[in-house]
Amino acid sequence: MALFDLPLPELRAYRTATPEPAGFGDFWTRTLDEARAAAKPVELVPVDSPLRGVTTYDVTFTGFAGQPIKAWLNVPAGASGPLPIAVEFIGYGGGRGLPIDWLIWSAAGYAHLVMDTRGQGGGWRGGDTPDRDLDGAGPSTPGQMTRGARSPETHYYRRLFTDAARAVETAAELPGVDASKLVTTGKSQGGALSIAAAGLVPDRVAAVVAGVPFLCDIRRAVTISDSFPFQEIVQFLRANPSRAAETFATLDHFDVVNLARRITAPALFSTALMDTTCPPSGVFAAFNELAGPREIEIYEWDGHDGGRTYFDVKALEFAAGHVLSDDGGL
Repeated sequence: MALFDLPLPELRAYRTATPEPAGFGDFWTRTLDEARAAAKPVELVPVDSPLRGVTTYDVTFTGFAGQPIKAWLNVPAGASGPLPIAVEFIGYGGGRGLPIDWLIWSAAGYAHLVMDTRGQGGGWRGGDTPDRDLDGAGPSTPGQMTRGARSPETHYYRRLFTDAARAVETAAELPGVDASKLVTTGKSQGGALSIAAAGLVPDRVAAVVAGVPFLCDIRRAVTISDSFPFQEIVQFLRANPSRAAETFATLDHFDVVNLARRITAPALFSTALMDTTCPPSGVFAAFNELAGPREIEIYEWDGHDGGRTYFDVKALEFAAGHVLSDDGGL
């Protein structure tokens, strides 16, 4: 894929042309208040595992409307708390898979909560959490971009963003965790959820890591990207052209540019200049709204792989710089 988006100097200054929806803050305050009112105690069940360096728990917490959400919690075996904690979110189409899929953060000394993605897990890694607003629909292949698109009240991402915020609130209250040292992290859709959670519960988050984040500057991304998942919107509107205005008015509530403005923690982003899945202009649109300390890794020759393990190393270094104690310990 050749370079297709704005030149880098223009990207560095780029701002979205889409205004924040009216009542945006009230919409999210009400949504989260309803989820908290319906919350139930978290469940932690030890998992038998051949991994000797990690202790794993099967976690069930309550997300949107008090609905149960699955997660894994990996903790360094034998570690004495309180530990910093990383809350990780998953890319589009994937679920939580197996505990062995998630070893980087626990190997670096963190407690690591990996949130399953409701209704996903039918694409490239299995999932265990149904989307209960769809009659208990279990893992499926993608199609979430326009699910419930008539209104922000019914859209899929209202539920998923709420799950992400509740995952952070749950992680902060886990035993053996230092709630003041909480990192949100993820790539692609996971990067979008890392931003969303940090914007929805900014007082809970000490650092944000968002690799090639999705759902940034959605209106522009749909017009310049030929890749899925944004092409789901194009397909939908081709079949339903009269619904364009209401669809975009709904999606504006889940454009993470609007939540990046609310982040107060230090943040590390990445973008890849050949990434048609999550165009760099969208990533910069969110990045340029951050009010706190911010860094961005730019991968000139990458597509949606977005730095690969090079970025993983940067993420661990960045997080350590913000959650390690003054004496260098965890």
